[in-house]
Order: sequence, then structure tokens, then C-alpha cells
Amino acid sequence: MKKLITLLCLLVVAGTGFAQLRVAILGGPHSSSVKETNSLPGWTTDVEPFYANRGGFNAGFLAEIPLDASGRLYLQPGLFYMSKGRKYQRFNDTTVIQTDTLSVKSNFFTNYIDLPLNLTLKLPLGKKSKFFLSAGPYISLFYNGKSSQETVVAVGDSVLKFDKTEDDLEVGKATNKAKTFDYGINGRAGFELGGVILSGFFSQGLGNFFQPDYDATFKHKVIGASVGFWLNKGPALAPKKPKDRDKDGIPDAEDGCPTLPGTALSKGCPDKDGDGIPDNVDKCADVAGVVAYKGCPIPDTDKDGVNDPDDKCPNEAGPASNNGCPLPKPEPDTDGDGVIDSADKCPTESGKRENNGCPVPPVIQQEVIEKVNYAARNILFTKGSDKLAASSYKALDEVTAILQKEPSLRLVIDGYTDNTGQAATNLLLSQKRADAVQKYLTDKGIAASRLNATGHGQANPIAPNTTEDGRNKNRRVELKLERQ
Repeated sequence: MKKLITLLCLLVVAGTGFAQLRVAILGGPHSSSVKETNSLPGWTTDVEPFYANRGGFNAGFLAEIPLDASGRLYLQPGLFYMSKGRKYQRFNDTTVIQTDTLSVKSNFFTNYIDLPLNLTLKLPLGKKSKFFLSAGPYISLFYNGKSSQETVVAVGDSVLKFDKTEDDLEVGKATNKAKTFDYGINGRAGFELGGVILSGFFSQGLGNFFQPDYDATFKHKVIGASVGFWLNKGPALAPKKPKDRDKDGIPDAEDGCPTLPGTALSKGCPDKDGDGIPDNVDKCADVAGVVAYKGCPIPDTDKDGVNDPDDKCPNEAGPASNNGCPLPKPEPDTDGDGVIDSADKCPTESGKRENNGCPVPPVIQQEVIEKVNYAARNILFTKGSDKLAASSYKALDEVTAILQKEPSLRLVIDGYTDNTGQAATNLLLSQKRADAVQKYLTDKGIAASRLNATGHGQANPIAPNTTEDGRNKNRRVELKLERQ
């Protein structure tokens, strides 16, 4: 039994893991019999009538593989444990025979693993219910069996003797042994109600599965019922392909011309020019057009490449950049720099468009920038005030010299503090320090219009304010040169 359970579990794992396979578990009662044919004298009158069916059960798994897209035809292999065999019971009339066998009981039980391979047809009855018919061959593997006999014998008029024997049925080719394999046909019919399966079945053996010590054939027959349920959903069936008489890929239900090949754009109707407008309503069937003009091209009266609906001058040719109108006469450009005089801030000097027609000032030399940056690092103030330290004068005098030498330069002065004290106070202090630098430069003759002083307080620190060295670096004035 352990081997059987292991085999069934492997089938479940394989079935539920394979996308195209659906697996069900089934089980139920059945009645089995053995059809024996022999030439023994009195068999049909004195022996065969006393044989009876064996009640048993079936349990196993049914797999299902779809064979078509309609969801009606399937291949259904299975694996089932089946108890088979027959019973024998006979009682003799003790009023006639006083000293004889009073009763005989015998059981001939065989158990098999049946492997059916059926072709199944399913007919829908409702949204979730189906009727099915299934038939095909099967092979059986002998699992185990027993043969037992009980007799009651009258010895004299008052002494009864009871005797019982029981033997395991062996497999082999000798007499009184079962064959390892059997085969036959089987059929099943029933209903699927959602995931539940209700069915009746039969199987008829075709092989001689047992050889007694006399000339005879033994064939199994089983009739029973099963209840089961599907363990997984199985593959999704492809939807039924809709009818398409003209084979244009558009279903008849959506095809405006179901008997004439067409395109999706023209709703299934012929469209020679491919503009999406069916030929039967296209006024220009050989030339691609638009719906607004009944399939004809959009008109362009002046042939300037701008269609009339978008052309502000439909009767005068003009470029698309001017909405189809002729361009006005060009405005004068005295200095010939490509910027017309009305937009040129230097109309008599050739310049650059990005500089409004004026010459681009030369780039400030890196050497000059570095001198100003060095001067900025040496501008110092008395602690907590806006008074310039005397050591700052030399640095500021160098900046003054640069500005005097280059009249086209402007200077941006940005003042900063550390975060010691209140932010509002620091902002005011930074402004005063920037103003102090500006005043020093104006006192040296630099025009105030070339200077721009702004205080930023404790914003934009260049070092951490958690150390004295960092706070010293953050208390600074930055100088930046610009061309006017």
C-alpha cells in the first residue's frame, strides 16, 4: 500500500506542475465479478450459480489533456486501485445428506492497479456543468490477492467439523498463479458540476488473468460509481475563432462588408487607396484623402505646400513658416551680422545674435580671476564688526588696480558670516561688511555702478561651523568679476 500511495502522490505532483495537464482525484464503490469459461461437467448447473460478485472500492487519479480548442475532446489517462474477484457460497440440504459437507464458502480476491487511457467527449449543459462520455483500453498490474475457503462437514449425525484455509495469491506462469499483467476495455459516463465529478463506469477484461489446474479462462468485469473533484484548473482554452467569410481578418460581426476583403481601417470594406475610407463612399477612391473631404486629398489652391485649411493666404504662395503667406521684404542689417537693425543693440558694429548684435567682450583672463580670488581671501574685519582690518588694504588696492585697468569689468561683492549668534543679526552684519568693501573701492575712484554688494548672512557655508577653523572660513567676502 505504501508503494501505491507514493505512486499516486508522484502523479499529483507531476499533474499539477505541468501546465497542460489537469488532474482529478476519484473514488467510490463497485461490484466485481469473474467470468469463468470451462468444460467441467455440471459447471453451469451445479457450480456457476453459486458464485457471487465481490463488493469493493476504487480510488485513484484521472489526468486530462485537451485535444482541441473547443474544450470538448480530451485524452484522459488514469491510475486507479481496483479491488476485483468473486465469492462462492453453497449450503447442502442436511435432511437428505446426514454425513456430508454442509457448507462451502470461498473467496477469490485480486487487487490491481488499473491504467486506463480514454478518449473523452464533453457536452456543455450550462455555464459550469457538463455531461461526458469516456472510453478506451486499459492495462492492469497485479497488486496482491488472496484465496480462502471455509467448509463445514458433518461427521456422523452430531459432530461438525469446521475447516478454513487462506493463501496469498502468487504471480507466475504455473497453474493456480495470477498473471502480472491484464488488459481490457473500459468506459465512464457522468457529469461535471464545477470542480466536482459524478460518474458511473464499467470495465471488461479481455485477457485470461488466472490459470487453474484445469482448462479454463478467467476474465474480470467491474461495474461501479465514483465521486471526485479536480485538483487544478488546467490550461485555458483558446477562444472560439469568430466567423470571417471574406478571410480579411475582421470577424463578420464587425465587418461592414463581410463578403468582400477589406482593412480594419475601413471597417472590413475594400479601400484601394488605403486612406481608411471605403471605396463605396470615397469620392477619390484611387487617391488617398481624408473624411472631411469625402476621401479626397485636402486642397492646396496656391500649391505652396500649405493646405487651404491651414493657409492664411490660400490664393498666394508662401512658406509654411509664415502660415502660407508671402514673406515681407527683409529689414535692413547695416553691420551685416545677421541681426536686423530694429533688434540690433549695436547696429553699426558687427556682433553676435546671442549678444543682441553686439560684439562679445573678451573672456576674463584666468590670471586676473585668481588675483581677485586671492585678494578676497585676505579681506579681514575686526571681530564682530564691519570695520575693515588694516591688513585688508593691500588686497583691496590690488582689486582697485585691476578694475582701473579694465573699465569693462564689474565686481560682485558677496558677504557671509558663520552661524554664531542670531541669523537676522548675521545677515545685517554680512551686508555691512560687503558695503564696507564697496565703500573702500568707491573711495579709491571706482564707480559705484560697477559694484554690486550683497550680504547673505550665514547661508552657503564652505566649512563646518562646529570648529573654530570652519567658522573662520565661513566669515568671508567673495569677489566675482563680470563683463559689463
